Formats: sequence, C-alpha cells, structure tokens
Amino acid sequence: MNKFLLTITAAFMAFAVNAQDAKPVGGNGPQLSIDKEVHDYGEIAQGANGTCEFTVTNTGDQPLIITNCKGSCGCTVPQCNNEPIKPGAKTVITVKYDTKRVGAINKSVTISSNATNTPEKVVRIKGNVNAAPETPTSPVKEASPMAPVEKN
Repeated sequence: MNKFLLTITAAFMAFAVNAQDAKPVGGNGPQLSIDKEVHDYGEIAQGANGTCEFTVTNTGDQPLIITNCKGSCGCTVPQCNNEPIKPGAKTVITVKYDTKRVGAINKSVTISSNATNTPEKVVRIKGNVNAAPETPTSPVKEASPMAPVEKN
C-alpha cells in the first residue's frame, strides 16, 4: 500500500511540475504591455517634427492583434500595424501631431486590441507648441513726396 501511495504521489508531482512549466509567465491569452503611458514633447517649435513612438510588447501566450488606433482629434494621427504580434514580440505605434497649431498639447490615442488584460489602452501626448519667430519682411520702398514726378 505504501508503494502504491508513493507511486501516486510521484505521478501527481510530475504532473503538477509539467503543468507549471507549460503555463507562460505572462498568463493566458494575448497581453498588451506598453513602454510609456505619456509622451512629453516639452517645448516644441511651431512646424517642428511632431512624431513620437510607443512600443507595444505582447507579454501573453497568444498572438496579440491591434485592431485600431484612434487619435482624439484630427491633429493627432496614429499609425499601427494590424499584423499579429507573437508572444514576446514588439511593434511600434507612431503618432504624428500637427505642430502648425500653437499652444498646449494634451491629446490621447486609443489602442484597441484582443488583449485579455486591457482590450482598450489609452496613451497620451502632451507638451507646448511655441510660435515660430516672425521673420522681418523687407520694407516696401515708397516714393518720397519730394521726388520729382516723371512726365511723358
């Protein structure tokens, strides 16, 4: 009887160890992890390059699919890849802000996916666009009131 219990216990322990080894660290299903919640442009000049990137990693055990990336307004345009992201793999979401607009930046981008931990993830961009310095224009030469007038 002791031999039987020992065999059952050993078999159960082997099964339990194999079951633990089979479960990935990231959990079940696709998992979305992002390198930063906010991109801060700081002070940026009007007309400057308003492009930034967010790196997304699939920390789950199934392919992650980003189905949509949407900016909070027309001045914030994200681009994302819809190809499946394998477990442990990364992709980059590029966001372009229109720096022609002067003033504070406080916009968001919503990332929609099949992630089990966060199907919709909102990231933000912030900063301030400073007006470009005005360039002096050449003064228009005007005729002097004392200048002689040509006659035909």
